[in-house]
Amino acid sequence: MISESPDAPIRPTQLFRIPNYRYLWLGQIVSDFGDSLVQLAMLLLINHLTGSVTALATLSMIMAVPRLVFGLLSGVYVDRFNRRHIMLASDLSRALLVLAFILVDSPSRVWILYLIGFLQGSVMTFFTPARSALMPNLVPARALLPANSIAQTTQVIFALLGNTVAGLIIGFSGSYWPVFALASLTYFLSFASVFQIRHVPAAPLTPHSPITLRYVLIQLLAGLKVTFSNPILAGSIVALSVTMLGIGAVNVLMVPLVVNVLKVPETWFGLVGAGETVGTVLSGALLAWLAARFRPQNLVVVGLLGAGLFLALVSTAQHVGLVVLFLFLTGLCIPPISASVQTILQTEVPDDLRGRTSAANNTLTTTAMLLSMAAAGVLADAIGVRLVFVIGGGLVILAGVMAFFIYRRGSNPT
Repeated sequence: MISESPDAPIRPTQLFRIPNYRYLWLGQIVSDFGDSLVQLAMLLLINHLTGSVTALATLSMIMAVPRLVFGLLSGVYVDRFNRRHIMLASDLSRALLVLAFILVDSPSRVWILYLIGFLQGSVMTFFTPARSALMPNLVPARALLPANSIAQTTQVIFALLGNTVAGLIIGFSGSYWPVFALASLTYFLSFASVFQIRHVPAAPLTPHSPITLRYVLIQLLAGLKVTFSNPILAGSIVALSVTMLGIGAVNVLMVPLVVNVLKVPETWFGLVGAGETVGTVLSGALLAWLAARFRPQNLVVVGLLGAGLFLALVSTAQHVGLVVLFLFLTGLCIPPISASVQTILQTEVPDDLRGRTSAANNTLTTTAMLLSMAAAGVLADAIGVRLVFVIGGGLVILAGVMAFFIYRRGSNPT
């Protein structure tokens, strides 16, 4: 357990001495592994059955739609009910739903893939804010930044492992069902781990009030009012949303930049992706050890300015090696942003509002990401891929500048 003075730095090894945190973390890594198994297997399967880029895009949109439709509403339920129970129900639902993918063995059954993909995405809209809101109930406030840094780092690692394992299984066996069966097992393991969490204080919203549409809307508006009346909270969410406006298009155009502009073989693309991954893992591990030395607001600003600069510099690369370097440097900036924003969302609001705050952040950033991705192709055709990278990096820098002034205003109220 953590028993040092309140001002003492938190070491990652101390976090793992907290049983509840350990169970939450174990549940996270196996479910992250399962998520990456499912996502890659679904894309490969629909490509195998249809060979259609439109079908791939349709699947991606269908999985994102629940975050837009149910994202804000899910926060009300996360704040109303026991968050551990919501996570357990989500894990069990995903473990059963993913098995239905095994039935998809012909183009005529692709509709099953779309349906289950939508349901999986819907479940995730409840699971993610529940996990975020639960974390402050398990560790001291001063341990949240290192805890979120560990979560960021291990999420990247296990997502990469999941993609690798899914690719190997499908490549060697020529079958997709073993991947879905393995993913189902990971969700059952996550369920077993979260089930071990004990003595979590519940902070339900007026638990005896009936859940009507009017009740949900009132609680939703109350949560949004508190969220956006707090400059630090509002600044974090707005800055992250503006960041997604820049990053969404960049993610879509990375392949065209490497393959079409730089004329590099597709075999290099794995190395390009590895550059950002390595940077993210190194930075997350370092931040977990040094988190106590920095204020989350400062980390957000510096991280955004750095990430925006390095993304913009990608546009100047004349060799793929420079792309790898700039993406590595971008990866170094990601954990300070994501872990710090997560920590701000967990510490700046009362316990009974954390679900709605987290859900609002997820919904707005997802909306911004989808808008950016939708505009990527049009912009690239109109002004060129390189200039889109400049604009994307510029938007991230703008987000950093906005965050700086909003945080400054929030720290010095008049």
